[in-house]
Amino acid sequence: MKILALDTSNHPMSIALVEDDQLKATTTLNTVRNHSIYVLPTIDELMHRVNWKPEDLDRVVVAKGPGSYTGIRIAVTTAKTLAMTLGIDLVGISSLETVAAGIPSVTDALLVPFFDARRGNVFAGEYRYQDHLLINVLPDGHLTFEDLVDQLPSNEPVYLLGELTKKLQAAVPNLPANVQVIQSAAMVSTFALAKLGAKAQPVSDIDHFIPTYLRITEAEANWQKTHPNQGPIEYVKEV
Repeated sequence: MKILALDTSNHPMSIALVEDDQLKATTTLNTVRNHSIYVLPTIDELMHRVNWKPEDLDRVVVAKGPGSYTGIRIAVTTAKTLAMTLGIDLVGISSLETVAAGIPSVTDALLVPFFDARRGNVFAGEYRYQDHLLINVLPDGHLTFEDLVDQLPSNEPVYLLGELTKKLQAAVPNLPANVQVIQSAAMVSTFALAKLGAKAQPVSDIDHFIPTYLRITEAEANWQKTHPNQGPIEYVKEV
């Protein structure tokens, strides 16, 4: 199976081509901010590098969030367009799950990938390996970093997988003794993303596939404060 995997859910943009669990080509850009400019040219360059044509692809796997609103939309829109145009499978995988999957199988620890969601908040989920399979034991959520640390177990090793920014560190200056931060694991691995996507069920309705945001936009939150009896649907109509 030939797979195109792409992630723009956070600052780095990463794209990989994988065939039958073998990494054929990959590119990760950390220095660019406007992913919409680079994502298609990068896909084209990688395809040429391995001598693949678009019609050779069997599946597109995308990191569907959580993460940056704009970033998630870029990758998901690109993946949906390619899947619909080429008539191939589309699979969406949690960006947090993909971070956890980038860690080799660890049987004696809880894996907790997290992204900085600003204002002392994080996107986070809890995962562990069971029989060499990565299992989501607590659904991905949006919460304060302090609340995340408070809910972690104290009777087993815990690996926090993400970048511990100064603001997050200030919120919880002293982590429990059983909790270790692995900042080098903060990035999504599109190779791991492709392998997860190879085993997952494709999206049944590509047109209605949407990213996983886990929170509303700041504009929506402010609008709801001034319109307490109306919801996000009315906000969209109003705008």
